[in-house]
Amino acid sequence: MMDIPLNLSEISAEMLLDYLYPDSGKQWVSRDKGAFYRNYNPDILGIDEENRLVKLSRDGFLRLLPQGMIVREDELKGDDVKERYNEIHRRVRLLEDAFLPFDTFYFRRSLVAERQVSELLNRKLEFILKKFFDFDLAGESDPYVKEAAVLLPYVNNWKGNLDFIRLLLADLLHCKVILRKGSYATDDDAACWLPSAVYHLLIPRLSADSYQAKREEIEPLCRFLKEWFVPFDVHCEILIKEYGHSPRIGDRSVMNYNAVL
Repeated sequence: MMDIPLNLSEISAEMLLDYLYPDSGKQWVSRDKGAFYRNYNPDILGIDEENRLVKLSRDGFLRLLPQGMIVREDELKGDDVKERYNEIHRRVRLLEDAFLPFDTFYFRRSLVAERQVSELLNRKLEFILKKFFDFDLAGESDPYVKEAAVLLPYVNNWKGNLDFIRLLLADLLHCKVILRKGSYATDDDAACWLPSAVYHLLIPRLSADSYQAKREEIEPLCRFLKEWFVPFDVHCEILIKEYGHSPRIGDRSVMNYNAVL
């Protein structure tokens, strides 16, 4: 039985199962353990992948029955309380099994609805990007650009935020990124200058070949970020630097501009 971390407590069972098991929506059996558990647990209490069983902190159809139909008010009074208590629990388990097909049918319908909503939202994003930004998300082949493109609807909020671009690069490329802000001019005597933003991607153990391969790999992402998220009057560079390696005599180390020492 797979346990669900508490940091996923706000994610619905339908959304999580559709993401983890996209092709098994009509195979799940749901056991509703009661909304009482929802106060301190996620929506999914556990997942049995082998038996396609999911336990939910929700009220099932059994909870809709009046209490008097399951337990009499005076049933636990008198002698033999333990035996009657066990009998009540046996009765509840039987009723839970009897209502299991109804709970499962309702849950499977919710899974189908979640899949349809997810597909509609994906098509909505593709439509917005194509209609308002002339960006074909489905036709984009670069994986980094596809991930960054989902932020285009919020470009008015993030364009020009140089620290946000640094965090985005670090998250997409899974490396440490340093931002150096300054000014840019074509020569030292220039009367005018532009703001400058230079991003250093710190990547360990680079060779000349791996440097060039990495440069070609991130080039589409660099062009995309400069076009959409960097203001036109900011001179921006995204450079790759070797990181965490202390060269010794005779070692080949990659420096800026693919020079080899």
